[in-house]
Amino acid sequence: MNLKATILLLGLVWSFQAALGIRFVIDREECFSHKAEYEGDTLHVSFVVIKSDSQWHFNEDGVDLVIHGPTGEQIHDFREQISAKHDFVVQKKGVYRFCFTNKSPYHETIDFDVQLGHFAYYDQHAKDEHFTPLMEQISKLEEALYNIQFEQHWLEAQTDRQAIVNENMSKRAVHKALFESFALIGASVLQVYLLRRLFERKLGMSRV
Repeated sequence: MNLKATILLLGLVWSFQAALGIRFVIDREECFSHKAEYEGDTLHVSFVVIKSDSQWHFNEDGVDLVIHGPTGEQIHDFREQISAKHDFVVQKKGVYRFCFTNKSPYHETIDFDVQLGHFAYYDQHAKDEHFTPLMEQISKLEEALYNIQFEQHWLEAQTDRQAIVNENMSKRAVHKALFESFALIGASVLQVYLLRRLFERKLGMSRV
């Protein structure tokens, strides 16, 4: 019983290590690798373009992401996406590459998350028929918890992006209002000046 509990704990620890979450700044192209040890695993991928290095630029074109398999084959590609989620079953074990391309002239900050679902104890250690149903339920529960965590990470990145966009739009609105106010004041001053000059000229011609 204690041995199986230890095996189960080791399996859970291994599963926690099979995840990658990173927030990075991209200029033109960045690639990341993630190794899949077993065929049949499920790879979850998500990304969100958080912000641009320019407060006056809102990137609605997004970035490109191409996923390559261990032998260089293309698994999936995203074109000009601000945010996306995707999952697929690993057909070949090995290193999978995730390459981002930024076509914008500005640096973009991207939140990138990869989760690899594999339970080592399930097929390697759970032999006792009395423990098999328990292992299955724990496996399903753990997968559900990982999916919730994965979804929360993606939603947090979406919230961060929206907060930055709202803040930048507020600043632009304030700057625009100030500019329009100064322009209106300047136009009013210019009108008063021109009217005074016009009356002065008419007054001078009347005296002559």
